Amino acid sequence: MAIDYTAPLSLPTHTGIASIELHTINAVAYSQSPFTFQGQAHAYSGEMWTADVSLPPMKRSDAERWIAFLMSLRGQYHTFLLGDPNGTSVIDDASSLTITGTTGERLVDANVPSGETIKAGDYFSLGTGNDQRLYKVLSDYTGTGSLQSNVLDIWPALRADASSATADLTTPQGRFRLASSDTNWSINDTSFYGLTFGAIEAL
Repeated sequence: MAIDYTAPLSLPTHTGIASIELHTINAVAYSQSPFTFQGQAHAYSGEMWTADVSLPPMKRSDAERWIAFLMSLRGQYHTFLLGDPNGTSVIDDASSLTITGTTGERLVDANVPSGETIKAGDYFSLGTGNDQRLYKVLSDYTGTGSLQSNVLDIWPALRADASSATADLTTPQGRFRLASSDTNWSINDTSFYGLTFGAIEAL
């Protein structure tokens, strides 16, 4: 079956990920006097996820499926979905979350069921397909069962306007592309394959 490139690809699931290192990058200019060490910082709007992914050692039958997936991305051309493998459940008991806000807002309106709490550190995603974006909650919020204004701090700032948008709390992922157009893998003397790749958020 031909690969469907109309939406971001999904990672292969026949093996797990050995480790993933997630980074959050903020566009901040900082200058410091070499004489007084006093500094001045200016924050711009740029915010971006990046990741470094390491796969477990595997034999060729498993490795070739990963290699084919990475090669199918054609370097940085096509995109895929990626998130924290441990971020598929909330820390506390929030069973649902809806978000309302405008593009660029970092403090958004939220609706969480009454008495349930969304915690700092929880992940969620908004949108689907090419519009899917990954977010992280930065402050605890216990819901009232109705939409409340300016109650939830998030990172990054909203990528698109949201009006009572249902957040995905169980499979939160964002749209990424490879950090490099160079795909490579190693094979050792026991015929185990080693694969690692870097990813940057596709904005």
